Amino acid sequence: MVLAKRRDVSSNLISGWANILLNLMFIACVVVCLYPLLMVLGISFTDETSLKDWGYRVIPKVFSTYSYQYVIATASTILRAYGVTIFVALAGTVLHLAITSMFAYTLSRPEFSFRNALTVFIIIPMLFSGGMVPWYIVCTQLLHLKNTIFALFVPSLFSTWNVIVLRTFMKSNIPDSLIESARLDGSTEFKTFIKIVLPLSKAGLATIGFMVALGFWNDWWHPLMLISDEKLYNLQYLLYRIMNQIQFLQTIASRSASVALLTQGASKYIPQETTRMAMCVMTIGPIVLAYPFFQRFFVKGLVIGAVKG
Repeated sequence: MVLAKRRDVSSNLISGWANILLNLMFIACVVVCLYPLLMVLGISFTDETSLKDWGYRVIPKVFSTYSYQYVIATASTILRAYGVTIFVALAGTVLHLAITSMFAYTLSRPEFSFRNALTVFIIIPMLFSGGMVPWYIVCTQLLHLKNTIFALFVPSLFSTWNVIVLRTFMKSNIPDSLIESARLDGSTEFKTFIKIVLPLSKAGLATIGFMVALGFWNDWWHPLMLISDEKLYNLQYLLYRIMNQIQFLQTIASRSASVALLTQGASKYIPQETTRMAMCVMTIGPIVLAYPFFQRFFVKGLVIGAVKG
């Protein structure tokens, strides 16, 4: 009895120290992940002159909000870009998931005769790209997407990689017997897809949807290639143009003595580094704030398709 009690005490001590060690490791990981974000936030609230004198600091040496004032000087433009970005992220993610899930479900069914041919058909463009010029011609002359809101999400509505991932997920987590039972009960193929396949595929849909939404949110390439109307600029491309304008003013002021004299007062207060960090905060802010509200749905989707014993 005494030996058993001693073993229990020693195992409890080891378990306690192991929990403490794991907690310390997780705390260290959290600090390592949060430190760059805090650094960016601190720099965005730092005076540009102080930043050049004292370097990067988490806690600003001289507090200033001028970088945010500089960016928000055109508030209507920023708000319009936010609206475009939110619409594109929502519409693009929903349509992407709809197309991907239907294509993946078709390829996952063993009774579909052309699944191997379609798989090869979608893999070939992933391995051998046609190039930028054919892509641009298709988008502008065939689909007529130039200077339309559809140009920001229609070219990215299909991904071979996402189809293959979701097809593999469906084949691994949705039993064929379940599909056969639904058909015997008189369910149509579309009803089976909506009522059975999609609910059991929430894990794969949540993972792909999250990555696709981030891709649409951070996209600046499509507006650069297909958009020239300022009313259709999304957030990333608008901030990209603002940054280029700041660099242009800095270059002109440094290379031309006469221009430097004329713009000395203005260029002195162009917050190049702090504005870049303020743009980062404004860009990732909505995603960081929205993620905790959607996290429980994301985690729930990861386990909803599990097989219970």
